[in-house]
Amino acid sequence: MSGVVRHVAREDWLETAEGLRADGFVMLADLTCVDYLEGVREDLPEEVVRERFEVVAVLRRMDPPAMVRLRAQVPDDDPVIDSLWSVYPGVEAFEREVFDLFGIHFRGHPDLSRILMPEDWEGHPLRKDYGVGRVAVQFKEVRRHR
Repeated sequence: MSGVVRHVAREDWLETAEGLRADGFVMLADLTCVDYLEGVREDLPEEVVRERFEVVAVLRRMDPPAMVRLRAQVPDDDPVIDSLWSVYPGVEAFEREVFDLFGIHFRGHPDLSRILMPEDWEGHPLRKDYGVGRVAVQFKEVRRHR
């Protein structure tokens, strides 16, 4: 199923989701984030100003089948966007994951706490400027069978 991409200002993020829900887009299939620290080759519509982060939500309508991908730019110096929790309660874990791994704050979220990393973890490991190599990682030994 192909879908429509809608670029929305972060100030219109929640209101746009409410409108789509009223139009039958009752399923939030995914919510994620992209870090464009080093730039991007993708062209955006003229009216969209590229920021470091982009929050993306995938919404679905079952009858008739349709999909919309909402995309909102979020600046590095103010990484905040409204939570969709009041419209799609199932988004709670998605938003916590984006907060945990990218540091995006979701205004109005009921429990914006880490979901994957320990509470005392410093930083957000999926940010492209996260210090790789600061934490020693133990990999398990792989045995090869011949």
